[in-house]
Amino acid sequence: MYSMTGYGKGQYRENGLELTVEIKSVNNRYLDCAIKSPRVFLAQEEFIRSAVRESISRGHVDVFVSLRDTREKEKSLYLDLNLAGAYMKAAEELKLNFPSLANDLTVNSVLRLPEVLKQDEASGADETVITALNAALRAALKAHAEMRLAEGERLKTDLLSRMQTISRLRDEIASRAPLVAEEYRKKLTERIGEYLNGKVDEARILTEAALFADKCNIDEELTRLSSHITEFYSICKSDTVGRKLDFLVQEFNRECNTVCSKSNDVKITSCALEMKNEIEKVREQIQNLE
Repeated sequence: MYSMTGYGKGQYRENGLELTVEIKSVNNRYLDCAIKSPRVFLAQEEFIRSAVRESISRGHVDVFVSLRDTREKEKSLYLDLNLAGAYMKAAEELKLNFPSLANDLTVNSVLRLPEVLKQDEASGADETVITALNAALRAALKAHAEMRLAEGERLKTDLLSRMQTISRLRDEIASRAPLVAEEYRKKLTERIGEYLNGKVDEARILTEAALFADKCNIDEELTRLSSHITEFYSICKSDTVGRKLDFLVQEFNRECNTVCSKSNDVKITSCALEMKNEIEKVREQIQNLE
C-alpha cells in the first residue's frame, strides 16, 4: 500500500558531471506530472514522464532536475537574430521619437543585450548527460517509492484499526436488532392494556409488531456491511488501493445511512452514528492513498 505523498532524491557525480533529480508528490485524483529542468533536457521530458508513470499511478508530481557540467568541451553559442532585430527596431523607433538621443548602438553593445547571445545548451545533451539523467532519475524514483511505501504502511495500520472498530459496531447492531421488535411488542401491549383496562387483542398486537419489525428490519444492510468489511481487508493486501477503497467507503456510508433511517432504537442509532464517524475518518485517510 502506497501513500501519494512522498519525496525522493537521486544524484549522479562523475567525470565532471553533477546531476540531481528531486521528486515531490502530493494528493491528486489523477496523475499530474510537472517537470522543471534546464533546456538541455527538453527532448528528454517525455522520457522523464514515462519513467514517472511506471512508478506512480496518481498524484501531483513535481520533478526538479539540476545540472552542473564542468567537463572540458567545445562551447557553442547561439545568436538570436530575431531578438536582435527587435532590439534594433525598438532603438530606431526611440530615435525617431526622441531625435536628441545619440544612437550609440554597435555590434558589441547589441551582443551584450539580454538573451541575444547565449550558450547553446541543447548541444550538451550528449550520451553521457542522458546516462547521468537516467541514473539520477531511477535513484530518485526508488527513494520516492520507499518513502511512499513506509507512509502507506502507517496509513494501512490506522485503517485496519478503524475497520476493526467498524466491525465491532456492526456486530453490536446485529446483536441488538432482533430485540427491538420484541421490546416494541411488549411496550405496545402495556400501553394498550393501560387504556383498555387490561383487555388486549393479542392478534392485533402481533400484527402491529410484525409490521414494525418489517419496517425496521436491517438484515440486508448488516449482511452488506459484513461483505464490505471482508472486501476492505482483501483490497488492503494490494499495492494500489486508493480508488477501490474510495468507492467501497461510499458503499459503507450508504448502508450506515440506511441503518440510521430504519432504526427505531436509541442503542442502534448510537452505534450507527459512531460507525459513520469511523467511516468518515477512513475516507479522509484513503484520500492519501495511491
